[in-house]
Amino acid sequence: MSHRLLILFLFLSLSCDRPKPKSPPPTTTTSSSLPLFTNISPSAGLTAISFCGGLTRDHLLESTGQGCAFIDYDNDGLLDIIVLSGHQLAEPPTRRSILKKGHITLYRNLGNRKFEDVTAKANIHDDSWSCGICAGDYDNDGHIDFYVTCFGPNRLYHNRGDGTFEQVAEKAGVANSSWGAGCSFFDADGDGFLDLYVANYVDATMEDVLTARRTTTYQDKLKVMAGPFGFRGARDKFFHNNGHGAFTDATKESGLEDTAEAYGLGVLTSDLDGDGDIDIYVANDSNPNYLYRNDGHGHFTEIGVWSGAGVNIEGKAQASMGVDSADFDGDGIPDIYITNFARDSDTFYRGRPGLYFDDITASLNLKPITYMPLSWGCSFLDYDNDGNLDLFICNGHIYPQVDAHPELGESYAQRNTLLHNENGKLVDATTIAGPDINEKRSHRGLAIGDFDNDGALDLLLTAIDSPPILLHARPPNPANHWLQLRLLDRHNRDAIGATVKLTAGGRVQSRELRSGSTYASQSALRLHFGLGPTTQIEKLEILWPSGQKSSHQNIAADKFQTLHQPPATSRPAEQP
Repeated sequence: MSHRLLILFLFLSLSCDRPKPKSPPPTTTTSSSLPLFTNISPSAGLTAISFCGGLTRDHLLESTGQGCAFIDYDNDGLLDIIVLSGHQLAEPPTRRSILKKGHITLYRNLGNRKFEDVTAKANIHDDSWSCGICAGDYDNDGHIDFYVTCFGPNRLYHNRGDGTFEQVAEKAGVANSSWGAGCSFFDADGDGFLDLYVANYVDATMEDVLTARRTTTYQDKLKVMAGPFGFRGARDKFFHNNGHGAFTDATKESGLEDTAEAYGLGVLTSDLDGDGDIDIYVANDSNPNYLYRNDGHGHFTEIGVWSGAGVNIEGKAQASMGVDSADFDGDGIPDIYITNFARDSDTFYRGRPGLYFDDITASLNLKPITYMPLSWGCSFLDYDNDGNLDLFICNGHIYPQVDAHPELGESYAQRNTLLHNENGKLVDATTIAGPDINEKRSHRGLAIGDFDNDGALDLLLTAIDSPPILLHARPPNPANHWLQLRLLDRHNRDAIGATVKLTAGGRVQSRELRSGSTYASQSALRLHFGLGPTTQIEKLEILWPSGQKSSHQNIAADKFQTLHQPPATSRPAEQP
C-alpha cells in the first residue's frame, strides 16, 4: 500500500469512529425568506364574491369579470376598498335562472389591516351586473365620487360627505345603457371639472346571455362561447362635465365618435406627449387600439395606428384588455403597456417625442413570459422601493373548457406575473414573491395602493367567482426608502392629471395622477416613489392640472406628504 493510500485509510477509519455531530438547531426564518406578498383578505374581513355568470361560461359577458378600487371615501387618510360583482347563473338546462345577483360592496378601512362592510350604511343598494370602476370628485365638493360601468345602465355614486352616497347617473346624464367596461374621469378641456370617458364593449341583451350556446371552436378541440367577432361592437361615450353636477354627451362634438365600433375594454387618460393636456388611449379587443390626441381645447383626433401604438410590431391588431402607462426608462416620455389574449404576448410601447411609439416587447424579453397567459389588469409600480418601476400583471383564462385538454398547455385558473426591473430589463420574479401571489385563479381586476400606510404598495385583485384578493406587501429590502404624495387641487380636488418630477440621489423620476387605467379598476389617487438608499428628496416639481407649477425642496423620505396647490398669485413654495 502506498504512503498516500495508507494516510487516507487511517483518516477514514478515524472518521468512522468519530461521533457524528448533532443536527444544528432549527434556525428562525429570516426576512429574506419571508413572502413578499401575503393574502390577508380572510383576516381583513374581505368576503364578497365577484360572480360572473355560470360555470360553463356560455356567453361573452361571463368572461370579462369585474374590477375593484382603492379610494379614501371618508377622507380619514386610510384607503377603503370597493369590489364589484356580476350575477350568478344556473347551469344548463335551467340556465335562464339567476341564482344570485351580485352587489357593489364598499369596505371601510378600520386600520390594523381590518375592514368593515359598510355597503348598507353608505346607502349603496345596487345589484346590477357591474363591470368597471373609476373615481374622481366630479363636482369639486371635496369628497371622492365613483362611477361604475355595468351591463347597462351605468351608475354614478355621488359622495354626500357624511359617509353615504347617492346614485345619480340618470340625473347627471351618464347612465349609458350599453355594456360598459373601462372608464376614466379626466379634465379634457382644462376648465377645472372632470369629464368622463366610457369604453363600451359589445351590444347584447340579458336574453342573449340567458339563452347563449357555446358555438365557437377553440384550438380545433373544444366548443366555447362566441365572440367578440360576430357581435356588433358598442360605441364608446364621452361625457362633458357642465360644472353643475351634470354632464352632456359630447362624443361626436369632441371627435371621439367610435365609428369603427371596436370592442373597447381598457381606458387610459394621460398626457402622453407632455404638452399639458390629457390624451386618451383605448385598449380594444381584436381591433386596433385607439389613441386620441388632445388639441388642448378638448377636441381629439384618433392617431392610434399612425402613432405606432394601435397595432403591434407586426402590424397586427391584438385582443387587448388592460393598459397602463409610466416613464419606465426615465427619459421623461411615458411608455404604454398592454395586456392581451392567450397565445399572443403582451405589448410594451416605448414612447418617443411627438407621440410616436415603438413596440419593444421582444427586446425586453417579454414574449416568452407573456405569450401563454391570458392577461387583464396591469400596473407599473415600484414594489421594492429601489427607485425602478416594476410591473404586475393579472392572468386568467376565459374558457373553463381548456382544463379538459391539458395537451393545450392552458388552464382556466392561472398564476399572476410579477416582473422586476433589473437595470432596464424586466425579469420574472413571481416564483420568489411568495405562495399567495402564485395562487392560480381566473384573475381580472387590479388596483394598487398602500392601504396600511407603511410605505410598501399593496395589491388588490379580483377573480372570477372569488372574494377579492388583498396582497399585503413586505418590502424585500428595508434599507430602501420611499415617499408618498397626496395632491390637493383648488378645483379638481384630487389633482387628477397632475404630474410630479422628483429629484433624489442624482436621478429624476416622474409620476402622473390618473383615474381608471389598469383593467376596469381604480388605483389609489396617490403618488408613490421608491428612493433606494436615498433619505432626502432634493426637489419636487409639480405641474398642476391647471398648468400652474410649484416646487418643494429638501423633503425627508419615508413619510406620507400632502401638498396643496398654492394660490394662483403666489410664488412657488420652496418647502412642504
